[in-house]
Parts: sequence; structure tokens; C-alpha cells
Amino acid sequence: LAEEEASANGERENFASDHYAAEALAADMDPWIIFDCRKTPKSEFDAWLESNRPSQVHRFGDEKSGVGPVGWISVRGPDYHPSDEDVEDLQESWEKLLASGRPVTFQTVKELALNHRVLSGKWLMHLDSGFKLDHAWECVARATLEGKIWCAKVSPLDPKGDSRHVICVYNRNFTDEEDVMKLDSVIRSTGIKCPLFYKPDVYTYLGIYRRNRWELSPTIYESRFDLECVPRRSHILNKVTNLELT
Repeated sequence: LAEEEASANGERENFASDHYAAEALAADMDPWIIFDCRKTPKSEFDAWLESNRPSQVHRFGDEKSGVGPVGWISVRGPDYHPSDEDVEDLQESWEKLLASGRPVTFQTVKELALNHRVLSGKWLMHLDSGFKLDHAWECVARATLEGKIWCAKVSPLDPKGDSRHVICVYNRNFTDEEDVMKLDSVIRSTGIKCPLFYKPDVYTYLGIYRRNRWELSPTIYESRFDLECVPRRSHILNKVTNLELT
């Protein structure tokens, strides 16, 4: 998958991260299927959703039927706007940091992100291909259409690879813990109960994926939904401080 949570068993394989980074870059470069609420009438949304179910859209297309590859399927909310992130300078600063031999920690990466305004992040959920995935994506997509979510995307089906998909639900600022938790509650309010993992975009831009050489967890929050609790709620763990927030 192009976006992933930290490996559950804690194993570290040096430079496996580079492979995930290459996969993500390839998906970003391929054409996306986008519903932009600012430009397309809401009345067209249902038909768009039906014809672009992630379990039915193939990542690498189909040459025989003339269908090209698809990197992501995405919905942009009514308040969406491209951010003024300075990714090129961020990557230059990152190379300088690596060359300096300074330790790479969450704090040094956060410092780079703040300096270059690369502050967006996303809650990730991983689901097997099929009805449950399509339903979860529809829940997220509709909440985005209604302006409750800034923007979201889902990976298409890769028949030759992992049968799982990833849904990414974005907010503007990973350093705003209250906003990160608010987005979790919006996702939960749509009926989604699976585990969620939160990853700052700065980690994606710097190629920091699971099993990276710095042994950083690429996700900084983890959300588990408590079905036993009344009222039902998420238990959110800050993975940097190891403190439970809710």
C-alpha cells in the first residue's frame, strides 16, 4: 500500500521504507479520479460514486479496454484549497539534516514541517477490497461532500498486489492535536469503527514509511473504537508521548 501504519510486530528492515516511498510516488504521479465539490454539482455525486467504487477501479487499468492506470480516487470538500506547502525546500533541508549527522527524531521532523509550512496530515484506515471498503469510502466521501471533511482519497484495487485498500482522510495541521481528535470524531460519526492511524504528510514527502532506517513510527496517533463503552468513543493514543488522550 502507498500509505501504511507502523508494522505491528515492530520488526525493522533497513530501507524497506524506500520501496513504499517509490510506490506512493508512482500512485501520486498517475492520473487521479477526482470529485471536486467546488466545481461539480452535488447532483452528479451519486452517479460518480457508483461508477468509481474503489473495489472496481483497477490501479493499473486495462490495456484491452483502453482504460489507463489510476493513482487515487479523491473527493475535495467545499472548503478545499491547495496549501502553500514548500515541499521542494523541505526536501532540501531534509538532505542537509541527513548530511549533518544530527539525530532524526519526531521533533526534528516537526521542526522542518513548521519551517516549510508542510502541516497537513491524514487519518488512515486499511480495509480489504469489497463491500465493506466501498461502504466505508461512501461514508467518508459523503461527509466530505457535506463539508465536514476537508478532503479524502482511497486507493484503487491492485489485483496483482495487496488486496487491501487505504482510505486517507485529511486535515490541515498535524500539530493541532484538538483538530486531529475532532477529525477522528467526524470519521467515527459516519459509522466507521475500524482502527485508524494518523500520519503527518511531512513523513510522506520525506519518504518515511514503516521499517525506515531511523526507526521512527510513521504514524503519530492511533485510534481504536470502543464498542463496549457507553457512549461509544475512540481511545486515541499519542504514539510519540505514549499517552492516551481519550
